[in-house]
Amino acid sequence: MALEFFSKDIAKVLGNVYHSPLLIKNMRKKIIAANWKMNMTVSETESYLESFRTHLESVNGVEIVIAPPFTAIAKLSELLGGSQKISLGAQNMSSEMSGAFTGEISPTMLRELFVRFVILGHSERRQIFGETDAVVNKKVHTALACGLRPIVCVGETLEERDSGREKEVLETQLRGSLAGVTTEQMLGIVIAYEPVWAIGTGRNASPEQAQDAHAHVRSVLASLTDDATAAKVRIQYGGSVKPANAATLLSQPDIDGALVGGASLEPLGFSEIVKAAVSK
Repeated sequence: MALEFFSKDIAKVLGNVYHSPLLIKNMRKKIIAANWKMNMTVSETESYLESFRTHLESVNGVEIVIAPPFTAIAKLSELLGGSQKISLGAQNMSSEMSGAFTGEISPTMLRELFVRFVILGHSERRQIFGETDAVVNKKVHTALACGLRPIVCVGETLEERDSGREKEVLETQLRGSLAGVTTEQMLGIVIAYEPVWAIGTGRNASPEQAQDAHAHVRSVLASLTDDATAAKVRIQYGGSVKPANAATLLSQPDIDGALVGGASLEPLGFSEIVKAAVSK
């Protein structure tokens, strides 16, 4: 009888340790992604990578993704070769596999170039090109079917935040963009929280604001799947991330990486953001 109670006590302790927020956070490998947007020619890409690699020689334990413009993907893929440190990403893709869709790029085309990640639902795609949650959702399912790992972006505008609707907006975007995604598929998805009001403006959410939003995102993911799955999904912050604020942001319990725009265009600065993730 004593042994039985002792075993139950040990199991309870181990269960508490296993489910501790700190341990779970440490199990989620940090992911730092560069979104170059409409910047960088092929020749600029080559010189960038040469410089960037010199700053990464001793860096391990962080997943790095570079998403160049479509015109530079083939060259970057060639330069990366079988790199285990840097993964290739794309900034967008079509939800269609092929056909009469002028100007579009299919997921099979990306896969042929060894692209692993694809950014979907970025605020610029939503605002400038009118992409809805339904459009993003279709792309998510197509990406998953083709073996690509979606980085699904969600975020509120300044007006939505000032009116106290940021959590409602985030939940609507998550439920719409991830509709029909299975629990198993969710583990292959990265979420990027990008407060629209902080993108490219020089403003950024405070660490507390960012953490609050990330915790809410994780709670919505739990409602879509379960607590254990939500605890394993990586959630990036994307809103004017710079070397100066990266470490503080990445130290928050629910922030598992960064989706970096302007600051990723300078190899030294981007490498400093990557290094900030190593010890967090």
